[in-house]
Amino acid sequence: MPPPLRPLDEALEDLLARAEPVPGTESLPTLEAAARVLAADLRSGIDVPSADNTQMDGYVVRAADVAAPGARLPVSQRIPAGHVGQPLVPGTAARIFTGAFIPPGADAVIMQEQCEADGEAVVIRHAPQPGEWVRRRGEDILSGSVILRAGDRLSPQAVGLAASVGLAAIPVRRRVRVGCFFTGDELVMPGEPLPPGAIYNSNRFVLVSLLRALGCEVTDLGIVPDSLPATRDALREAAARCDLVITSGGMSVGEEDHVRPAVLAEGELHQWQIAIKPGKPLAYGRLRRAVGDHAHFIGLPGNPVSSFVTFLLLVRPFVLRLQGMSAVAAPSRAMRADFDWPRPDRRREFLRARINPQGGLDLFPNQSSAVLTSTVWGDGLVDTPAACPIARGDSVRFLAFADLLS
Repeated sequence: MPPPLRPLDEALEDLLARAEPVPGTESLPTLEAAARVLAADLRSGIDVPSADNTQMDGYVVRAADVAAPGARLPVSQRIPAGHVGQPLVPGTAARIFTGAFIPPGADAVIMQEQCEADGEAVVIRHAPQPGEWVRRRGEDILSGSVILRAGDRLSPQAVGLAASVGLAAIPVRRRVRVGCFFTGDELVMPGEPLPPGAIYNSNRFVLVSLLRALGCEVTDLGIVPDSLPATRDALREAAARCDLVITSGGMSVGEEDHVRPAVLAEGELHQWQIAIKPGKPLAYGRLRRAVGDHAHFIGLPGNPVSSFVTFLLLVRPFVLRLQGMSAVAAPSRAMRADFDWPRPDRRREFLRARINPQGGLDLFPNQSSAVLTSTVWGDGLVDTPAACPIARGDSVRFLAFADLLS
């Protein structure tokens, strides 16, 4: 009897338990650090803002000097952003511009729309409360506080936050090095003639692009001839240079499927049957290196959609964990199904779907694992429990490609 199918969550937990963050860090200029994984907590050495400042263009006063609307105060100074004003003379106002520091003695800002210039004075049509339109020192960030945590992937706004506290460089983990190759004498590259029985190698383009989108340093060994010696040579070359080696297809036990015996000759291999559709076959192993340690190996299914979906669900979180990220699960959201799925599979299914103008989900009509068109047409995957039919109007769990592809 074939071994029982492994639940997806169990397989993912097992895979992540084997993924130790790769060693090595580097310091990058903050301007170049976006999309990298932070190697250490970042603390601020300053308060942000560094002093009380105004949120508005207007006039800064002592609230006690404007007890009622209509007060007329002489304008004693003008304070643009980037300049420090003099202490505010009691009974006067200062013209002030957004971001400028509040001068000593002042405690409120009146927006300019509530004021009327009157020669060298200003008539104030609003009685302010102390603190009005004042951004307090340290309101955003306190000196000594942690602003970003180790294991965070640095978004554009995160590097902006680091810059806002004066950090010119950021410690990040080195890129994960991933090698990939593809076996099969039937594979040809785009631009080449397509002989009878041959297919263009789309998986190479999908997987290399997915890995680069995750920030990996990719070694693409291309198409490897269908022979055991050539496959073993490719595995040794990739393992010597990379932290992880990925292949697609060639994991069966046929006479022309050489990846499995090659991995067993170069290390160890565990083959799993995952209870998902599309997908199911997955191989994990370790490849020996001359220095005594190992490289990880993952073998993906050969069908293009199976390879794509299995990568998103299993390889992506594995790579993120190798990068040192703490949060590796993709977010999901509940959405309305605008379709019927009356004959579910006994496996957990991931259906390609698109968000329609009404805010519901439409299903691609052909859910075959060979139809790569569905992954371009769709906005994401409907996560359907095993043996669970879907009726139009049901709430379903949706995984957006926008979250799974980064």
